[in-house]
Amino acid sequence: MAKTEVILTHNIVGLGGESDQVRVAAGYARNYLFPQHLAIPVSGANKRRLEALRKRRAEREAHEFNNMTELSKGLTKLVCVVKVKAGEDGKMFGTVTNGMIADELKHQFDVTLDKRKIYIETPIKTLGEHEVELHLHAEVKSKLKIRVESTTPVVAPVVEAGAEAPRTEKRGKRSDKVEAAAVEENPKAAAKGEKKSKKAE
Repeated sequence: MAKTEVILTHNIVGLGGESDQVRVAAGYARNYLFPQHLAIPVSGANKRRLEALRKRRAEREAHEFNNMTELSKGLTKLVCVVKVKAGEDGKMFGTVTNGMIADELKHQFDVTLDKRKIYIETPIKTLGEHEVELHLHAEVKSKLKIRVESTTPVVAPVVEAGAEAPRTEKRGKRSDKVEAAAVEENPKAAAKGEKKSKKAE
């Protein structure tokens, strides 16, 4: 595959930053980089543009550094809550991923952060508080506190015991109604029963 040298005019992740001179596939340069104005061919005239590109790159990187430094200060004060499914014993189904954390940061605090900047050194498999490392910039690293909570409600035994009480009362009322109906149908038999019970006393 033919290669060609180009000068990048924009920052391209995985390839380089503006003013970098890199070798890429000729077809990639011809069909994508040049039409999108992301790179220019290496030539005497274009090399004179390098100084302007380097200046723009320095300004961009300084701006990114300042933004990430400010973001780092803000993130250290936050506690990001991540909801997961867990059993009654608190054991999680699966682990907390950097993608889940990035989603919650966006949802809870409106902070957009590339999940690749979130480093989880040890897999998070338990509920409670944890800490992850953030690589916000080549020169800016930070910590973020995570609190993992279960979405599974825990059913307390007290609730179950309380739920049984109404059924017991209903059974008692039902037996009273049956006895009352029996008296109405055969009052003489009911009277004899009362006399027998008095004799027994």
